[in-house]
Amino acid sequence: MLYQAYQFQSDLVSPLRLAAQHLSASLWIQKTERTVVRKVAAACDVLSRLRLTHSRPPYNIHSVTIGEQEVPVVEEEVLKLPFGTLLRFRKTGADLPEQPKVLLAAPLSGHFATLLRETARTLLQDHEVYITDWHNARDVSLAHGGFSLDDYISYLIRFTEAVGPGSHMVAVCQPCVAALAATAVMAEDDNPAQPRSLTLMAGPVDCRVNPTEVNKLATSKPIDWFEKNLISHVPLPHPGFMRRVYPGFVQLSAFMSMNPERHKQSFRNIYDHLEHGRVEEAAAIQNFYEEYLAVNDLPAEFYLETVEKVFQTYDLPRGVLSYQDRTVNPAAIRRTALMTVEGERDDICSVGQTVAAQDLCSSVRPYLKTHHIQTGVGHYGVFSGRKWNQQIYPRVRDHIHASLG
Repeated sequence: MLYQAYQFQSDLVSPLRLAAQHLSASLWIQKTERTVVRKVAAACDVLSRLRLTHSRPPYNIHSVTIGEQEVPVVEEEVLKLPFGTLLRFRKTGADLPEQPKVLLAAPLSGHFATLLRETARTLLQDHEVYITDWHNARDVSLAHGGFSLDDYISYLIRFTEAVGPGSHMVAVCQPCVAALAATAVMAEDDNPAQPRSLTLMAGPVDCRVNPTEVNKLATSKPIDWFEKNLISHVPLPHPGFMRRVYPGFVQLSAFMSMNPERHKQSFRNIYDHLEHGRVEEAAAIQNFYEEYLAVNDLPAEFYLETVEKVFQTYDLPRGVLSYQDRTVNPAAIRRTALMTVEGERDDICSVGQTVAAQDLCSSVRPYLKTHHIQTGVGHYGVFSGRKWNQQIYPRVRDHIHASLG
């Protein structure tokens, strides 16, 4: 009943928010400083933004600067599957040298892959970039069956094969476990498309190390509790009617409840900026929440298996993670260069959890291994922001390019 109740409430208040949006647009006149009209317009804007959306926002990557040249970028669907699309950001209109192909493995954790927009844009400077563009589970018909952790790993393998031999994989946060497993399986099978390098960034490879509050929450209840209390059926009129999902709005509520005052202040700041005509300052906060409040429902099978196998029983570091009835063996990886990246202040995936992959990949020669701890950044600072662009990315780029030889 949880999802049905949410849908009813959303449908009930939708006309009010839509009216506020139109009213704000009609009242927003540049020559209304210090008037009641400006205050009403600002209030309506804030009210219209206090909502969740369930559609993927645009990537808005239209060009990339390479040297002194502005190169146009277009999105291409390379391989479309029921639960995700392999998307390519293709650079056009320029005679560019061949660049390394990078598959950016995005999280499936309540938000869309557009959360890695800045990561992809930065990588595009020196690479041919592909991304795992996960679909909203509430829009996937039951006819396509379920989607488990095994399926996630299978998708990564199929996407890597579609990118082609000689590619590189960069996994951010949650998919680090699946990316390592997929690489291990491909290495064991001597798959010609196995990644030439694998970069794991702020991922929960071994959650036994320095447990965070997120880790403690995952182990505070048995897996049956998560299934009983957090899993819902998709209501009408969505294409995935009756599919069992972990609703994105539940995940977002949990995140926002960790720091509600900060979010309240952010919306107060939007109002204050608009009231005083500081449109650009308001836009920066508005853009963040446009992305943050776009939620993506997770297939129930994938969510429950991830909670249990990654956060509760630690299957990968214990050597018991299975994929299609075979044990995943990271020691099978020999030719793939490995890099791990962690953030000093990461309170979601703490220092030590990602670098654990270095010991698991015992057959990778030391000169093919790299680890970097970025000082002064939290979780999101590992893959976005100034330090990502200026300090972390150059190391990731050098790691990828060094593996070409």
